[in-house]
Amino acid sequence: MISAAALSPPRTLILMGVCGCGKSLIGSRLAEALGGVFEDADDFHTVESKAKMRAGTPLTDDDRRPWFDLLRARIEGMREQTPVYVLACSALKAVYRDRLRGPDGPEDLVFLHLKGSRELIFGRMSAREGHYMPVSLLDSQLAILEETPDLWMVDIGRKPEAIAADILDRLAAPRS
Repeated sequence: MISAAALSPPRTLILMGVCGCGKSLIGSRLAEALGGVFEDADDFHTVESKAKMRAGTPLTDDDRRPWFDLLRARIEGMREQTPVYVLACSALKAVYRDRLRGPDGPEDLVFLHLKGSRELIFGRMSAREGHYMPVSLLDSQLAILEETPDLWMVDIGRKPEAIAADILDRLAAPRS
């Protein structure tokens, strides 16, 4: 385990991207390496929202609004419980990320965009069993994805160990 204090990462790392890009896998590895806490935003969806997605219906912004408010409150609450909070959350639109970010600056919260080709992600989603998010919703997620300059882009076309190591190296590098 690497000391979070030694790296001085932001207090909150949000791994974002479309379903199937590896947010949970990479996020849990980062939290473990940093001695922090990992959570998946999907665990905070309502039963109704999960049922809607399971049926192949994308969530609306109205469906997501209370979920993002709950997640922001969770981000703030976790700061009293852990030196680093790692959250996996799709956060595909800039407005969603703004809601999650609240008043935090880049020293407090960073979005890591796990990015890969549609073919790679489609293959991963097709191989999963038991997940409520059907592969049929991948294109709707890609359609609303907004990339902004504040995102840390992370190529997912490598082994998880290499991805996590690259992120840890970036956290260790001086930031301006």
